[in-house]
Amino acid sequence: MPEILGKYFKKVIEEFRQFPDYGESPERYKILRRNIIILMVVITLVPLLLMAVINYHQYQKALQGEVVNPIRGLLSKTKHSFELFLAERLSAVSFIASAYSYEDLADQAKLNRIFQVMRDKFGGFVDLGLINIDGLQVSYTGPYDLEGKNYRDQSWFQEVRVKGTHISDVFLGYRKFPHFVIAVQNITTSGKSWILRATIDTEKFNNLIASMSLDPTTDAFILNREGIFQTPSKFYGRTLDKFPLPLPPVSYEPNVVSTLDHQGEEVLLGYTYFVNPSLILVMIKPKSEVLKTWYTLKSELFFIFAASVIGIFLVVFRLTNLLVRRIEESDQKRKMAYHEIEYTNKLASLGRMAAGVAHEINNPMAIINEKAGLMMDLIQFAPDFPDKEKFLSLTASISKSVDRVREITHRLLGFARRMDVNIEIMNLDEVIKEVLGFLEKEMMYRNIDLRLQLDESLSKIASDRGQLQQVFLNILNNALEAVSDGGIISITSFERDVDTVGVSIQDNGPGMSQEVKEHIFEPFYTTKKISGTGLGLSITYGIVKKLGGEIEVQSKEGQGTTFTVILPKKAKTA
Repeated sequence: MPEILGKYFKKVIEEFRQFPDYGESPERYKILRRNIIILMVVITLVPLLLMAVINYHQYQKALQGEVVNPIRGLLSKTKHSFELFLAERLSAVSFIASAYSYEDLADQAKLNRIFQVMRDKFGGFVDLGLINIDGLQVSYTGPYDLEGKNYRDQSWFQEVRVKGTHISDVFLGYRKFPHFVIAVQNITTSGKSWILRATIDTEKFNNLIASMSLDPTTDAFILNREGIFQTPSKFYGRTLDKFPLPLPPVSYEPNVVSTLDHQGEEVLLGYTYFVNPSLILVMIKPKSEVLKTWYTLKSELFFIFAASVIGIFLVVFRLTNLLVRRIEESDQKRKMAYHEIEYTNKLASLGRMAAGVAHEINNPMAIINEKAGLMMDLIQFAPDFPDKEKFLSLTASISKSVDRVREITHRLLGFARRMDVNIEIMNLDEVIKEVLGFLEKEMMYRNIDLRLQLDESLSKIASDRGQLQQVFLNILNNALEAVSDGGIISITSFERDVDTVGVSIQDNGPGMSQEVKEHIFEPFYTTKKISGTGLGLSITYGIVKKLGGEIEVQSKEGQGTTFTVILPKKAKTA
């Protein structure tokens, strides 16, 4: 898993390195957004996950100390009590078997007295009997009539003959109630042997279990090696029933395992095996009770973790979106600045070229103009010149064409040359009215509907009057050429904010396509195929920029065009 994460991080970092400074595709910003989100989420969530895992394991260790170890301790203590109880009873029977002779034990009166002392001193004994080497019960004292009973074929009898002692499992036997027996063989120096057998009530086992002081949900009991209950269980069966779960693996030390009971509930099963007799002490505690505090803490931790993850995701997404959006905006601004620099360089190059072209054209044009003027004078002063009117018309046409070329070269020089700026305080509305004075006759002749919406309270600005006149004159000339006779031109002045004012010039002409609008401020780009030079709006754009302003155009085909000039109240001429 760490190797996979490492490879993925390397891939993400490589994508970061290869991310371009100027990317036009939105997919690039999606990749950037995805990578940033992944990195930020991983950086924030991995420590949180590690902390959660560490806390979980630390709590499990604490749980081991607070829950498992007390169970082990209680099992060890109870096992010791059982072993002590059985050892005492075995010692008592062994002492009686060795302290008294066969004849003494065969005497009913003496056997009764011995049994009475045993029951008073040790407790738990039910009966006591002497059995000879042939398995016949010679004498018996107790509540049942078992004298003369033969145990030759009993498995425990054979075990005693071999091992010398025997502690049985719990069984019903002839008595029909749960009990277990302790049998001891005694062999005299003369070789004579007999067996002393005592029955013990299992109630003593129950008392030892009760002394564990278990809570109502916890169960404890004794099993033999076949899984048969030696003491009753609260939840899993009665004495001599079969234990419904598989026996745990052999362990003579107290051990605790987690398992499922016969109803599918998770439980902690503590157990320990006895060496002799072959019994198992079992303690079962529902895991839900044991881990009640852990479940509560786990729920709280999970809630805190989930809330933290949600909070982290929300913050990461918001911050990432904001960051990528800022990066995208920055890239767009850089791209625009880059294009503006390219455009400025293009203007400078074209300006230098235009200055050279204008200079080279002006010299021959001046000669042509002088020669045309001389021809006109000669024709006028020669009264008998044939076709006089025709030649005067031709020379006038030459002069007019020369004037047209002079006007174009003058504009070229104006475009190429950095004109001096003369700053003065002025009212922008007055500048607009002065410009309209130049066009008043044409508008009246063409029946143009001029709609003025000038702000009388417009703040005065500091700028160059002559250059602003050229700006508005160029825009209005374009508007006049765009509209047909009887068209509408609207001029609106307004105060945009505390630092800038604006003028919009709107016409109801045919409008422009998107392609035309993108190139409208480029030098020598014109839609007037016959009379246009393509320099008017380029010069206008340069003047507005030089004065620290902005010029915008909104246009759609069939819906007219609106030019908006934004000017600072104080011209930026630096």
